[in-house]
Formats: sequence, C-alpha cells, structure tokens
Amino acid sequence: MTRREMREHCFKMLFCVDFYSAGELPGQMENYFLMLDEEEEGPEGETEVIHRMAAKPEDRAELTGRVLRIIEEISSLDERINKVAQGWRTKRMGKVELTILRLAVYEMKYDEEIPEKVAINEAVELAKKFGGKDSSGFINGILAKMV
Repeated sequence: MTRREMREHCFKMLFCVDFYSAGELPGQMENYFLMLDEEEEGPEGETEVIHRMAAKPEDRAELTGRVLRIIEEISSLDERINKVAQGWRTKRMGKVELTILRLAVYEMKYDEEIPEKVAINEAVELAKKFGGKDSSGFINGILAKMV
C-alpha cells in the first residue's frame, strides 16, 4: 500500500471517530476492513474508485496502529489547531476539514519520516478530494500558520 493510500484510509477511519463512542471504535475499525469496493461514475463517464481495501495484514496493522496513535493525541492536536485557526474553533469546523487537519498536524508534529511540506501538500490533496470548494485553501492556510 502506498503512503498516499495509507493516508487516505487513515483519513476515512479517523473521520468516524466523532460519530462513535470509544467502545464502538474497535468494531468500527474492523468493519472498515470488511467493506466492499465502492465505485461511482465520474463527471466524464469514467469509473472512479471511492473505496477499495485490499490491504495485507501488515498494512492493516500499521494503519490501525496509526489511527489509534492519532486518536490518543486528538485533544492536543485540536489544541494546536485552535491556537492558529483565528475565528475558527475546532467545534465549528466541518468534520472533513477537522479530520484532515488532525491527520496533517499529527504528521507534522509526531511523524519524523514525513516532511512538513509533504504533510501540508497531502492534506490539501485530501481536501480537494473529500472537502468542499473552499476546503483546500482553508486547510492550507491553517497548516501554513503552524509552520
């Protein structure tokens, strides 16, 4: 699994955090790996893959571990985001944008293998794919202030 695929799956799994209780998360994470492939027709009639989970056991373990580590840091990640997001508290942010920011800030502050510029660029790409029309600029602006 590529880093980009890993990041996208991590985003999708983290997105669920605010919708389930802590006790439900392990089961929901396991269900994520059991989901069927999902495709839809793109704007020009081409088939776009929305979800495909073909992960080796070691990829599943790495992804699950990463998600759990990020979940443990959510309060400190939100605190960091709140410090730089003028006029936007995490409680007011859309769930997509908040999840992308949490993932990016985690990568910037806790993952020494990922350069800050890469974390920001990948967050902007996730925002373009999953967010609204203004999401990528919003994400880029907040993360740029952190650097």
